[in-house]
Amino acid sequence: MAKFIAAAISGSSSMLTEGVHSLVDSGNQILLLYGKKAADRAPDARRPFGYGREIYFWSFVVAILIFALGAGVSIYEGWQHWIEPEELRSPLINYIVLGVAFVLEGASWLVAMREFGAAKGSQGWWSAIHTSKDPSTFIVLFEDSAALAGLVVAGIGVWASHAFGDPRIDGLASIVIGGILGAVAVVLAREAKGLLIGEAASPDVVASIRRVVGAHPAVIAVNHVRTIHTAPQSVFVAISADFEDSTSMGDGEAMIDEIEAELKREMPELSSIYIRPETRGSAVQGRGLASSD
Repeated sequence: MAKFIAAAISGSSSMLTEGVHSLVDSGNQILLLYGKKAADRAPDARRPFGYGREIYFWSFVVAILIFALGAGVSIYEGWQHWIEPEELRSPLINYIVLGVAFVLEGASWLVAMREFGAAKGSQGWWSAIHTSKDPSTFIVLFEDSAALAGLVVAGIGVWASHAFGDPRIDGLASIVIGGILGAVAVVLAREAKGLLIGEAASPDVVASIRRVVGAHPAVIAVNHVRTIHTAPQSVFVAISADFEDSTSMGDGEAMIDEIEAELKREMPELSSIYIRPETRGSAVQGRGLASSD
């Protein structure tokens, strides 16, 4: 609200853009909270694998809102201010509001950086974002980063407009802010789309599954391991394994139960495990589906 008041008093386009940006951010946080709550619902007859992908859907909606509302309104407002420049009034209130907002956004950004830094481990930042299965963590980081960049651009735009006596610069700042939001939205939409469609578990998880199954004395070979995330911390896995020919039906069932129990102990994120006894030749013939290993 303070940004809208400052925009009304000073006539600054970039301040109005920042006000819209703050509204979009607030709405996005509500959507993400709702998505996380909806994703925590237990599986039922209608959704036997649970509701975990709710968070992926709402993350995609957040990306669309950033692009349509945040970037769209910013670029439109900036263009209008460029072709029909409005004389700017005293910039003092703009500087005060931007300064307070920068402190608050900076504190939020540091928290998001610390949390994501702890979650990524030894991975690089971009690699961690690309492989993360929980979009709510990096969406907050991206939004806070875009917010800080937008505040800096708005401050420069307000200052330059007064320093050079050209109000069009303020409109240009709005367009730049819109470009930043648009770029962030495209990256977030790309990552959320991949999760929404379905992404395999990490190579380390697949390798661990192969190791556990292959270590069983009755398993001759692990033909394939196919995984898909049904939630950030929930993985469905389908395994094709070649058992000793002498294994009876009853012994096979008992061994599969043992293997499943061992997999669950080592990797609790495996929410659903399907093991199919299958000879290597049959498995090779049936590899029309894409494999995750």
